[in-house]
Amino acid sequence: ADIIIPLDELPPHHISSQALEASVQRSHRWEARSLKRHLEDVRKQAMYAVIHGGLDIKMRTQSVEYLTSLPFDGFAIGGSLGKHRSELKELLSWMMPLFEEGHR
Repeated sequence: ADIIIPLDELPPHHISSQALEASVQRSHRWEARSLKRHLEDVRKQAMYAVIHGGLDIKMRTQSVEYLTSLPFDGFAIGGSLGKHRSELKELLSWMMPLFEEGHR
């Protein structure tokens, strides 16, 4: 594969804030551990991190900040993105600027 993505957890959109936070932290641990192993033998593959946090702005922001601090080759937006297209558009409208180099 040209691009690999580490294991992450996809919780349902209706879980509690505490359960969502635990899930995000678990995914971050798995992603960091996977990246460490990947960097030992890259084999011409890119590794992308998966941003999580559901519709929670604080958790999504923390996920972007943490994962962009690590040397991943790219990023995917995962987890619950809302029930409707309008929720997805709202999520992307405030989250995408967080990826800009000068913003990090």
